[in-house]
Amino acid sequence: MSRKNPAKKQMIVFMISAALIAGAILSLCGCEGGGYSSESLFPADVETVYVEMFDNQSFRRGVEYELTDALAKRIESQTPYKIVSSRDRADTVISGQLTSVNESIISMERDIGRPVEKEVQLWAVVNWKNLKTGELLIDGRTVGASASYSEWQNQGFGYASGLAANNLANKIVELMEKKW
Repeated sequence: MSRKNPAKKQMIVFMISAALIAGAILSLCGCEGGGYSSESLFPADVETVYVEMFDNQSFRRGVEYELTDALAKRIESQTPYKIVSSRDRADTVISGQLTSVNESIISMERDIGRPVEKEVQLWAVVNWKNLKTGELLIDGRTVGASASYSEWQNQGFGYASGLAANNLANKIVELMEKKW
C-alpha cells in the first residue's frame, strides 16, 4: 500500500472548506439584499375592511352589485383581511365609482355582418382609506378590466359583465398590496 502525501491531503481539505464557506456566504447575501422576503404583501396594520357599495355612473344597472360582491369575496380569499358588515368595526374602508361599462364588437361574421364575439369593459375609480389614521392607502386610482363573450355559445352580457367584475376585483386587490 502506498502512503498519501500529507501536504496534498491538507490542500484538499482546505479547498473543500473554502468552497463551503464561500457557498454559505453567497447564499446569505442573496436572501438579505436580493429583494426576497417572506413578509406579507399587504399592510400589517390592517385587519378588517368594510366594502362600500360601488357607485355606478354608467347606464348599465346591476354591474355595481356584481363588482362589490366580487371584491368582497376576493379580499376574503386573497388577503389576510376580514370583511366586516359595519363601518364602525372596520380598520379600513374601500369604496369607488364604476365610471364606465362599455360593450364592443371583437369579431363579426363575414357573410351577414352579425357579431360573433363581443367584449365588456369596466372602468372604476377606487379609494381605500385607513379609518384609524385617516391615510388614503389608494387615492382615486383608475382601474379597468374586460371579458369577452359569444352569443353563439349561449353567453350574454350578464355572463361577460360578471367575468369582467371578477377581473376588476382581482386588479383592485392587487392595488391593495404594498409597494415593492
